[in-house]
Amino acid sequence: MMSLFLTGPLIVFLIFVAPLWLFLHYRSKRKSEAGLSENDNERLQQLSVKAESMQTRIDTLERILDSETPNWRRRYE
Repeated sequence: MMSLFLTGPLIVFLIFVAPLWLFLHYRSKRKSEAGLSENDNERLQQLSVKAESMQTRIDTLERILDSETPNWRRRYE
């Protein structure tokens, strides 16, 4: 009698739930390994351009500080 109560849900689980669960798991895993989406790639390009702009500004500020206050780096290193 006890095995009858376990057999039904086990069969339902193995036929319906387990295959669906495996399918959804591997589909989400494949999507995450596919790489950057188009939106992510565009955002990365924008951030790269901003980073290059900031680096140029930092270099300019450092040159100005080097000419006006030659010892400024010793205080902040």
